[in-house]
Amino acid sequence: MEKLFGTDGIRGIANQFPMTTDIAMKVGLGAAHLFKSRHRRPKIVIGKDTRLSGYMIENAMTAGICAMGVDVLLLGPLPTPGIAFITASMRADAGIVISASHNPYEYNGIKIFASTGFKLPDDVEAEIERLVLTGEVESLPRPPVGEIGRAKRIDDAQGRYIVYLKNTFPRHLTLEGMRIVLDCAHGAAYRVAPSVFEELGAQVILIGDRPNGKNINDQCGSLHPENMARMVREHDAQLGIAFDGDADRVILADEKGEVLDGDQVMAICAKHLDQKGKLRKRTVAATVMSNMGLEVALRDMGITLIRTAVGDRYVVERMLQDQLNLGGEQSGHIVFMDHSTTGDGILSALQVLSVMLETQKPLSELKTVMERYPQTLKNVRVAEKADIAQVPEIMARVAQVEKLLGRHGRCLIRPSGTEPVIRVMIEGKDEKLIHELADDLAELIHKHFNHS
Repeated sequence: MEKLFGTDGIRGIANQFPMTTDIAMKVGLGAAHLFKSRHRRPKIVIGKDTRLSGYMIENAMTAGICAMGVDVLLLGPLPTPGIAFITASMRADAGIVISASHNPYEYNGIKIFASTGFKLPDDVEAEIERLVLTGEVESLPRPPVGEIGRAKRIDDAQGRYIVYLKNTFPRHLTLEGMRIVLDCAHGAAYRVAPSVFEELGAQVILIGDRPNGKNINDQCGSLHPENMARMVREHDAQLGIAFDGDADRVILADEKGEVLDGDQVMAICAKHLDQKGKLRKRTVAATVMSNMGLEVALRDMGITLIRTAVGDRYVVERMLQDQLNLGGEQSGHIVFMDHSTTGDGILSALQVLSVMLETQKPLSELKTVMERYPQTLKNVRVAEKADIAQVPEIMARVAQVEKLLGRHGRCLIRPSGTEPVIRVMIEGKDEKLIHELADDLAELIHKHFNHS
């Protein structure tokens, strides 16, 4: 059966299923039907990134929502976490993000936040999917013409979000005298991010701040941090910051132009929060993909690492369940639950800057809190989706590998959620050994699942 929702909303190439105007309008109808407040005038917020196809999807969704008697508040280009924030602060019934995050401009996507600013639980997404794919959405009762929804632009959304971000930065600190390189990926942060850092006093050197609808994530942003890192060295900056297209993730460069990922950011912030007695339950949530070096560094500090399935929504679910205030992904989605309901690239960069200023240490020194273990990832294409757990020979080999690596390494095998690929990830202290083990395991899996 066809599916709409993946691990992070609906996503695909614009103008092809599922990212068509037809589907977008039906998702608008379904979402408006489910979130409609019965006791007051209902409203749903819509924001987007800078993709050309954003106009098309935005108009289609607006039509569907208004047809259900729900008002639409249009925010225009704004980072995903900004849309989550505005949804909660304006007491909207839901928030919709039109973005394909780090994907090229040909793609687009739809993410939905509940009124609380948290991503929708699986069962609510499943209900929207059912309404749309069964066609039931077409026969839902519509309001009389006098009760159709209206759409209006919210002109001060960016200003509200900028004020909120600045308030997450300690009041006694200033960025005056700091030079920062900012790569906005020609995406949703191109207006907001420079304002935040400049208003806090920094001198900002901007790249990736000229979106044209087609250049989002193109050789820039968090997927290509090398430009930002080079600019840090050229301009003698204290920090480099690169966002992805919807600015819910961040990758940093220290003053030497060396790149840090989300694991290193979590290690730095966990240590700082813990020393201040503010790391809740002395525990951090991260996914199974996070580097072993993070686990070891935290363990040495007496901090527990809990691992979740891949996807920032699963990190957030676990954080809520265990009442934690720090979690994230290696890719740069970091969730500071004291301030936000979702990963926020700008907020994460501000937290790191506050650690640099409070400790009076450069980022190159702070990052030594964690030693990254060599990690190798092999993608094995298989004839069809396969369940490895049912193959004793492969499971026996995995057990051998784990025994060989001991406490200083690990082996993770998982099927891709979107394609017939099995991912083999091995990490450990000996780079040569982990490559040999990964090649061996990948060959075994290939042989088993691709025999004719």
